Amino acid sequence: MKANVYSVEGKKIKEIELPEVFETEYDPGLIKRAVLSIESNALQPKGGDIWAGRKTTAIYVGIREPSTANRSINTGRARRPRTKNNRHLLSGKVAGISGAVKGPKAFPPMADKKIKEKINKKEKKQALNSAIAATTKIEIVKKRGHKIENLEFPIIIENEFEKKTKTKEVSEILKKLNLWQDIERAKKRKITRAGKGKRRGRKYKRAKSILIVTGEKSNIAKSSRNLEGVDVSNARNLNAKLLAPGAQPGRLTLWTENAIKYLSDKK
Repeated sequence: MKANVYSVEGKKIKEIELPEVFETEYDPGLIKRAVLSIESNALQPKGGDIWAGRKTTAIYVGIREPSTANRSINTGRARRPRTKNNRHLLSGKVAGISGAVKGPKAFPPMADKKIKEKINKKEKKQALNSAIAATTKIEIVKKRGHKIENLEFPIIIENEFEKKTKTKEVSEILKKLNLWQDIERAKKRKITRAGKGKRRGRKYKRAKSILIVTGEKSNIAKSSRNLEGVDVSNARNLNAKLLAPGAQPGRLTLWTENAIKYLSDKK
């Protein structure tokens, strides 16, 4: 499988052979499992104090021998554990059970609950390869909602692109490659979130746009961080979540020659 390489001027300069990973079978179910595994591993376990609502003197005495004041049955009251604070207004008050005021929850969230989705190493690798291959299929990219016109996949650019340090320079190159239209789409999708989330560090809902994959070292991460919906990753740290946000494969991806070389060398 071959693909064109474009210059920073947006012109075809040569043709290269793509690594075998771009011919991997498309498996959306496996990709979804890999994405859920990554997202669930970022979750924080949550649970309350096991003694919450139980720090009380209330006890239940189910025998008839003690006096009326010291037993829980045959007293004309409900058979419930009651406090033993004698000579106090709270004496005889039901406490320490889920049906009582300020009592413990019946089934509270537990910190030891299993919340992490697991995936086998070979399946994880296969999911990544499948997500990479999905970026070359125009029908999958369109289905994901990206705005693409007059584009051939995969989109590969020369290594000179990695040296750009100005956002203005990166923007001009993306316009020459007909990729700017997707960033404009992402800008229109930016909306203010409804509800309390907007005062909890997630004020806006944002769309994902272009993913730029580079070699080991690159200046692109800084020069493109202000572009709406754009993410940057080197080929070593590439994962299924970056290639398929929301478990939807087919993200619009721009590869550099160094990134393709890394995939070719990695077996």
